[in-house]
Amino acid sequence: MDQENELIAQRRNKLENLQARGVAAFGAAFETSGSISTVREMFAEDETLRAAGRITAHRDMGRSHFVDLRDATGRMQVYLQTKELGPDLMEIFGLLDLGDFLGVEGTCFVTKTGERTLKVTSFQVLGKSLRPLPEKWHGLQDVEARYRQRYLDLLTNEQSRVVFEKRFRLVREMRRFLEDRGFLEVETPMLQAVAGGAAAEPFRTHHNALGLELYLRIAPELYLKRLLVGGYTKVFELNRNFRNEGISRRHNPEFTMLEAYWAYADFEQMANLVEELICHLAETVSGGLQVEHKDGEGNVTRTINLTRPWRRARYRDLIREVDPGWFEYTSERRRERCAELGVEVRPQMADYEVTQQLFEKRIEEKTFDPLFVTHCPKELVPLARQNAEDDSLVDVYELIINGQEISPGYSELNDPLIQRRRLLEQAGEETQELDEEFLLALEHGMPPAGGIGIGIDRLTMLLTGAESIRDVILFPLLRPRKGATD
Repeated sequence: MDQENELIAQRRNKLENLQARGVAAFGAAFETSGSISTVREMFAEDETLRAAGRITAHRDMGRSHFVDLRDATGRMQVYLQTKELGPDLMEIFGLLDLGDFLGVEGTCFVTKTGERTLKVTSFQVLGKSLRPLPEKWHGLQDVEARYRQRYLDLLTNEQSRVVFEKRFRLVREMRRFLEDRGFLEVETPMLQAVAGGAAAEPFRTHHNALGLELYLRIAPELYLKRLLVGGYTKVFELNRNFRNEGISRRHNPEFTMLEAYWAYADFEQMANLVEELICHLAETVSGGLQVEHKDGEGNVTRTINLTRPWRRARYRDLIREVDPGWFEYTSERRRERCAELGVEVRPQMADYEVTQQLFEKRIEEKTFDPLFVTHCPKELVPLARQNAEDDSLVDVYELIINGQEISPGYSELNDPLIQRRRLLEQAGEETQELDEEFLLALEHGMPPAGGIGIGIDRLTMLLTGAESIRDVILFPLLRPRKGATD
């Protein structure tokens, strides 16, 4: 029997002993004075308080014991003494292990070392842990185990807890920021008859009662624009999107996005809004506009400067910074230049896709401080308004920070005739993929508007210094364990 199995056997034996004594090892509700952080705030000598948490440390002094109880808010030391509790209760306590849940009532006192402590007058077993927890972070060195058993990661890795607490706070602050500026939070369907609002491979499903083929949404855009048609002027949704595409350190098939639309605004006003929002989040959640990214040893590898104002530059001007003659080249010469610059392109790529590949590899991936890339080719953004001076461009921005897109923003296209033509060009022969309900809504009239999207996962990576999207998603999608279905 290996060591882990032996420890599990010992814990199961203790469980049987508890049950034999009539102890409910997986106890019922226990009324506390609040979370452990609240108990610490309420602490006053000789005050009686009640606390509950997981046992994370135990110091055996013979006839007395010091134990640490912990919950998500902090740690509380408690003191158990045979003289106070009697031998029967102490025998029950002796059947507990690190990782078990315990509820206590006790009197507040301060130890000689100045530690706030509860002297236990009674306790209740609340939950038996049948498997030992990792002793410390070294117990979860396997990166995949951190993602697969996130509960253990959160228990043993303080940095992981900090990252997720920042993510939760980020979302709260984002809601507050938008609501303070008059935006209304709404909900739109996740099951859609047409997968629209972005160019991506959807997940397909089937509704039995209606006999409908449906898709998990790839974006909420087309429904949110219907709300502008319906008279709302400022709306946003924090939504889950699904794209049946690859997995990488920057991509997860299920991800969280903010989308917001502002009637009578344009892409430049939306860029101003996003700049203000992200700076507010950085100062509120990360403590400042200088965000450090570190390696596994804690060494700073990059400091991202979010100080305003952020640079804005046109797409074509940025391409010319890489190669001044790019837009005078033939299609064949552009492909040759990509080969010379180490940019891989495929033979079937359209000319604008070749240019976009150059942009992604030589500009986007090498840009770390904020950059708004504006006036992109219309082929890249079929839902945006054409530029008044050059109809080959659209009035958009793409915000790049830390080598990746954080937020796109548009002056939204509200001409139903041009919109139909653009969607037909995007769909090719697949005319059944057109969202006729959306086009019908546009024909009833949509005001000019600005729209934005912000990837919450990538923004969290930016503001916490995480290098993989899996570090900021509580339960990322993973391959099944080997042998799990055997």
